[in-house]
Amino acid sequence: MGLTQTGFAVITLLGMAACSTGGFSASGQDVFAPGIDPRGEAVDGLEVGHRLMQAEQYELALEAFIRAAGTRGLTSEVLTAIGTANLGLGRLNQAEEQLRRAADMEPDWPEVWNNLGVVLMEKGEIAEAGLIFRKAYALDNGQSDSIRDNLRLALAKLENSAYGVDNEQEYKLVRRGSSDYLIRNTGI
Repeated sequence: MGLTQTGFAVITLLGMAACSTGGFSASGQDVFAPGIDPRGEAVDGLEVGHRLMQAEQYELALEAFIRAAGTRGLTSEVLTAIGTANLGLGRLNQAEEQLRRAADMEPDWPEVWNNLGVVLMEKGEIAEAGLIFRKAYALDNGQSDSIRDNLRLALAKLENSAYGVDNEQEYKLVRRGSSDYLIRNTGI
């Protein structure tokens, strides 16, 4: 069988294209995804998670915190971060369990007690939340406005059981570092 003129022309063009600089191989210009730099440093999963929490991306933050647990272990800081992300997702029982474990590991850390108090407020356990906020406030020596505000809210709810049923409430979560988280309860 012989090649027709058209078939020969196609094979010739393909052969010439393969020999040119823009042929079948990758050109000097990177159009493909960049490679991995084995000497590069990974960004800390906790820092990524905290940034995602600030952006209210709780599911992604939880994934970042879980990755951080893989490299750091289940430290009190990681457990607190995971619990706080679960709180943002409305998983109150999981959040409470993780924050209680973190508080057991590091009982002098006011931020974990504050965040546990927020979970208890969300669950409607106002009396225990008030006790937890008092503990957080005492450990913090009254330095944190967020913890003080949460304590005031819990005490006001204890004094007036009808308080907040129709009002929007704001609970402030805190973390170790410079950022505060704010969880809003719309009274649902």
